[in-house]
Amino acid sequence: MQREKAKERIILGIDPGTVVLGYGVIKEVGNKITLVSMGVIKMGHLDDHALKLQRIFKKTTSLIEQYKPDCMALEAPFYGKNVQVMLKLGRAQGVAMAAGLNYDLPIVEYAPRKIKQSVTGNGNATKEQVAAMLKSLLKFEESPQFLDATDGLAVAVCHSFQKVGSSGKSTSYSGWESFVKDNTSRVK
Repeated sequence: MQREKAKERIILGIDPGTVVLGYGVIKEVGNKITLVSMGVIKMGHLDDHALKLQRIFKKTTSLIEQYKPDCMALEAPFYGKNVQVMLKLGRAQGVAMAAGLNYDLPIVEYAPRKIKQSVTGNGNATKEQVAAMLKSLLKFEESPQFLDATDGLAVAVCHSFQKVGSSGKSTSYSGWESFVKDNTSRVK
């Protein structure tokens, strides 16, 4: 009896922003994930909001062409008190989403709390705690200049952890312990 080849997919994760946008690319083969790339797109030097959106679209398009992801996961803007900030973040997310849709990529959004919960087991984890868990999980040493890069990577990892069973329903985990119990081969 031949073994079925492990399914492989590339996931692009994006943490939208209008000053710094973080991204992470991971490769998933069966139950194992590896880091492909992570980084940031800086827009602080641009004063015009439309130019920032154009840069997000062009750079996201470039990432898609370079890494050829099978899907895109985005952090959903969280509710804030400043409506102008929310509007700008929503536009940034929408433009990144449009770049993915332009390549017919399936797109999934995750709330910030869901991402932190998936990666660290704590929905209130700090950016530093998320980065530390990702370093351990994906076995990389370098600390990125901006935590936005690990935030983008966390979105991709969160998406990888959401498994869809044969019933078509996703499996979600209540915390890190339950994930590890079900995925011993993914954690070494």
